[in-house]
Amino acid sequence: MLFDEIIFGPIKSRRLGNSLGINLLPTNGKLCSFDCIYCECGFNFVNKTAKIPTKEQVISLLTLKIKEILAKNNKIDTITFAGNGEPTMHPKFLEIVKNVIEICGIFCPNAKISVLSNALHCGKKSVFEALNLVDNNILKLDSGIEATIRLINRPNSTFLLPALVENMRKFNGNLIIQTLFFSGEFDGKKFDNTTENEIVAWLKMLKIIKPKMVMLYSLDRPTPAKNLQKVNLETLQKIAQRLENEGITTQIN
Repeated sequence: MLFDEIIFGPIKSRRLGNSLGINLLPTNGKLCSFDCIYCECGFNFVNKTAKIPTKEQVISLLTLKIKEILAKNNKIDTITFAGNGEPTMHPKFLEIVKNVIEICGIFCPNAKISVLSNALHCGKKSVFEALNLVDNNILKLDSGIEATIRLINRPNSTFLLPALVENMRKFNGNLIIQTLFFSGEFDGKKFDNTTENEIVAWLKMLKIIKPKMVMLYSLDRPTPAKNLQKVNLETLQKIAQRLENEGITTQIN
């Protein structure tokens, strides 16, 4: 499922309420530095005609959409950078974030600004600055074991888990970790990121990162890879309790 608009929604988000989305990637392709086997947008592909939106397009369309929503007396809880891939890959990401903050302050000051990111580009100064400006800096960590991340998230650029965790640590707690728990088989390899070995390794990374919250969830929509199994609520609750015992705030979505 691709988002065929630059500004989409609002949609009812499990995590963020009534969320108005911003897609900084092509509307006819998927561009991401991960290629997750569970992504609702499918596997990565770039159409020959694919173009990323300009900063001017984003700001103009966002302003129009917010005015339209408010004119109907509808509510915006969150403005969320998401869409067809990794939003922090946009070359003007910092500038766009600053502009969106200004627009929010004028038209919907009570709305939060969120970014859903795979965290792979946090080492870039402008990306780090931008993510520190938003209300909800939501970064992905689906495992504390590099081999598992390589199997289920499939990073397609230089990736080292210790470097990723160190970049997350540098936010000094100004981040939310989101983790999707599931099991299955892909590329002839079985996996389950809810095993004791996985949870212990993941908890170790979280203790280094020290996020202000961890969002736990499982599969909810069709996935591009087959043979993937959803985790039940009881399992998520048990994982959440282990986090709470360590003093880490959790949210099950």
